[in-house]
Order: sequence, then structure tokens, then C-alpha cells
Amino acid sequence: MSDGRDLGVGFAASAVDAATVARLEALPIDSLWVGGHVASRNPTPEAMMGLARLSALTERVTIGTAILLLPLYPPAIVAKQLADLDRATGGRTVLGVGVGGEYPAEFRACQVPIAERGRRADEAIAVIRRLWTAEEITHDGPFYPMEQVRVHPAPVQPGGPPIVVAGRKEPAMRRAARLGDGWMPYLYSPRRYRASVESIRGHAAAAGRDLEEFGWYVWIFVNVDDDGDRARAGAAESMGGTYDQDFRAMVDHVAAAGTPAEVARRVGEFVDAGARHLIFAPAPGRDGDRDRIVRTLTDDVMPAVRSAMGEH
Repeated sequence: MSDGRDLGVGFAASAVDAATVARLEALPIDSLWVGGHVASRNPTPEAMMGLARLSALTERVTIGTAILLLPLYPPAIVAKQLADLDRATGGRTVLGVGVGGEYPAEFRACQVPIAERGRRADEAIAVIRRLWTAEEITHDGPFYPMEQVRVHPAPVQPGGPPIVVAGRKEPAMRRAARLGDGWMPYLYSPRRYRASVESIRGHAAAAGRDLEEFGWYVWIFVNVDDDGDRARAGAAESMGGTYDQDFRAMVDHVAAAGTPAEVARRVGEFVDAGARHLIFAPAPGRDGDRDRIVRTLTDDVMPAVRSAMGEH
């Protein structure tokens, strides 16, 4: 196993208020992430608005969308918003994208046919990258044709912010391998993460693409407590409220929940499987303490993970 110092650690910033963000940025972490929806079953913010809030409230950490439902947005708008935010933050942004589909009302609301979401995302990624050159472009694709369009000024980061592809299934892996700068699955076990790494490497090799600078992210729902059963119950409750299904039988497979030692062991398994950017989404349950989970992760769990890595 590699040296634990090369691990990136981030948190989902579900509450983008000044006090919460200040507490998180003061921790020994590398990134904060916001997601969101347009019309989902739960009330949520919209991802780009959340990212703009993070840009104003942070000074040090990388900030990213986890995730932006790319097919719902015109790519020129996304390119312009990310370029502006990248400049405002001195180059601290990451664009995490996915295709969604679990909430069909969002696609009806945005008048986007749900069956087109994958093809729209693929085309949008290519268009966004071209627009980030700040040069005039003409594009004749089926979804986003445009003629003599220039979006400028360019982002601070050469070539624009990294575009990290999220998802769970093989089409998302192909998208990451061909078009993305990174891979960010969710609701994965370490075994499944390892298999996805192998799949993406295979797709990239077939396309003649070098993944030397590719980012290996993983989104992990987490609950840590001295009482491991209580942690697992809280995680299952939180995840069930988000995805409208019963996670009690699955929580040990798709989350990191338990005692500090159990969670450290689980996180280490993700690292062994190839993850290098760990994004923790605290899942405290209805009566749990999110701040306590965050503190235990940073004070106890990650030092144990890094210590174990250094011993290999």
C-alpha cells in the first residue's frame, strides 16, 4: 500500500452555511463537496448555487460538485459558471458530473428526455472543454449545436477544472475512461470499487488513453460510534431517507459504519482497492450527531488509516 500522505480527504457539505463551512475548512481536510437537485423527492439546494456559496465561504480547500446532473444544463452555462468560480477561487474547483435518472420529474421539469441523458452528458463534456479554451468554437453535435461562440475569460486551471464522472454502472465507467479526469462512484463496496478501477483501466487502454493524472475518488456514506450497531442503524436510516429504500441489510456493503476501528478498516479497504480521494458523507440518522462523526473521522479514523498504510 502507498504512503497515506497521498490520500485526499473531503466531506459532503450538506449545509452550506458560513459557520458549518468554517468548522469544516478548519479541519485537516482537502476538499468540500455539494450536490443538489432541481426537482427531487427531498428538498435540496441546486448544485451550482451550492458551489457558488462554497466559493464565497472557503479560502483553502478544493470545492466541487458531487454531483451536477449535467444533462439538465446547457453546457455553455456550465462552462461559464465554472470558469467564473475557478477564477474567483484561484483555481480550486472540480466539476463532478452524473446523469441521474432516479427522479424523472427533474427531466420533465427541464424538458430533457430522460432516455437521452447519457448521450447528452457525453456531448456536453466535450463542448465544455472546448469552451474553456476561451476561443471561439463551432460545434455541430446533435444536442448542443452552436456557431461562433466564445466563452471567456478562461478558467485559472490550464484546460479548465477537472471533470470527475460519477455513477455506478458500466456506461459511467466508459464515460470516465474516455472523457473524464476522474471516477467517483457511490454506494459501492471496496470489492466493487476495485472491479470498477480495472474496468476503467481496460476501457482507457482500448481507447489508447493514459490515466497517469486520473483521479480515483469514492463517495462513502459513513457513521462512526462506540456502539457499532447504533452507527449502522443511523447510517441505514439516513440513506433510506435519501434513496427511499431499506438499507438495513445493505449498510455493511455500501457504507462505512461501525466503531472507529471498524470504519478505519473499511476505509482502508477502499484505499487498497485503489481510491485516493475519500469523500465522506456523514449519515447520522434522525437523532445522530453529524459534527461528532466528522470529528471522529478526522481525529481517530483517518490517523488510524494512514498509520496502517505506512506499515505496509
